[in-house]
Parts: sequence; structure tokens; C-alpha cells
Amino acid sequence: MIFDTHLHLVDRSRLSYPWLTGAPALDRDWNYEDYEVTARRIGITDVLHMEVDVAEADIEAETAFVAELMRRPGSLIRGAIAAARPESAGFADWLERADLTVVKGVRRVLHVVPDAVSQTPLFRDNIARLGKAGLPFDIVMLARQLPLAVNLADACPDTVFVLDHCGVPDIAGGAFDAWAAAIAGLARRPNVILKLSGITAYTGGSWTLAGLRPWVDHVLDQFGPDRMVWGSDSPVCTLHSGLAEWVATSQALLAELTVAERSAILHANACKIWDIAQRDRLSA
Repeated sequence: MIFDTHLHLVDRSRLSYPWLTGAPALDRDWNYEDYEVTARRIGITDVLHMEVDVAEADIEAETAFVAELMRRPGSLIRGAIAAARPESAGFADWLERADLTVVKGVRRVLHVVPDAVSQTPLFRDNIARLGKAGLPFDIVMLARQLPLAVNLADACPDTVFVLDHCGVPDIAGGAFDAWAAAIAGLARRPNVILKLSGITAYTGGSWTLAGLRPWVDHVLDQFGPDRMVWGSDSPVCTLHSGLAEWVATSQALLAELTVAERSAILHANACKIWDIAQRDRLSA
């Protein structure tokens, strides 16, 4: 079984995605039906929808969209990692009214705002609120920003953080050393989890299994199988690979682990971190 903790869906007829105009290769609708066909063929049994940086006015509409998909008979979707604005004074009110049967976690895209945003007292206070509510916070930052992630994790020790895309390494540029040091620093924070997701997108398109292996081996060495989860980052992964290809690549990169270790990364850890109960899966 595979738990995809990082699926983006795009429906431009009901939601606005300002950033897509700058990403022509992705600027189209990406629907659940097409994803589901492939997912069921390659062993994906559970899915979390990852927010797609919609226009701020559409944040709650995106969560409602995910709730509709969850209610479909046989749906693979178990919840939403929702967009929010922790830098806003209205965050506490948003969290109070959030439907936690749908919202399983929160993400704020941080590489599109000034670095100082995630370091303010208000932002940190609101991320701490997530910990009290039992909701993890996904961190998406560029590799150069990872020291900011360390600061945030230290400031909110009771909140679980999930570092997306292995910390967005510059694989194409071969910028291994600084990234590796930052990953080691984050791994020393017990409240940080590493997400193995979509790193082919950072290769520039020319990649091999052997070329990815040192990057993945490093996060395995630092975090270990008990503190890692898997995600597709579909459709972003399609920039330089397909969904099925990324699954096959991931399986190959994890092949030397034990069955229990692979199961932890590919499924079991996600169920624990996002509190996806067995009854939720059986009712789908």
C-alpha cells in the first residue's frame, strides 16, 4: 500500500491559481478522475490533497472542493493539507471554524513571501496553535531557506513539521553540501518529519536513479524510516517524470530497506502523523 501525502488537483473553473500563468507546463486542469486511474494501477490506496496556492479568497473554497471529493463513494482522498495564512491575525478564527474531519494539516508556501514572514511572533504563535490542535504544518522552502525552518521548529516544539520535497535540493546544480548540512540540522529536531516527494522536478530533466541516490540516501541516514513519508507531488512531478515513474523510482531507492521500513515510509507513518484511522479508510 502507498499513501500519497502530496496530491495537487487543479480546477480552474471554480478556483483561481495566480501562479499558474508563470508555469505554462502545468497551466491546465488536473482532475481527480485521471489521477485515480493511475493511482489504483500502481498501488496508491490513500491520498491527502495538498493545497495548490490558490488565491487567498479561494482558500476555504479549495477545502470545500476536497471535502466533496472525499464524499465520493470509494474515494482515495482522506483529507486536505489546507492553505492558510498564519501571518494573519485572522488565523485563530480560521482554525476555530475549520472542519477537522477534512483539514488534516496546514501549509503556507514560504518561498513566495519574504523570509521574515515565518520568523515573526504572530506566525510562530499561530503555528504553535496547530500543535495544540493536533495538526501538522508542512514546510515548503527553498534549500537556502532551511535555516529558517530550523528556527521555526525550535520556536514551536509541540508542533509536528513535515519538510516537503526533501527540502527542495538543487540537484541540477549539484548543490549538495549546504543542503546536506541543513538537512542534518533539521533531523536533530525531533518534531520534524521528512517527505520524500517529487524531487525529479529539481533535476533539470536529466536524471537517473544513480544520480538521485546520494540525495535520498542522505535523508534516509539523517531521518531514518520512522520519520519519513512519501508523496507524489503530482502533477509537478510530471515536469520531468510521470506519476508511475516516480513511484517506481521511489521503490527502487528504498529497495534495500526492510519490508517494515518501506511500509513505514510508504504508508504507516502517514496514517500516524495525520491521524488517519483505519475506520476512515474502510468507510471510503
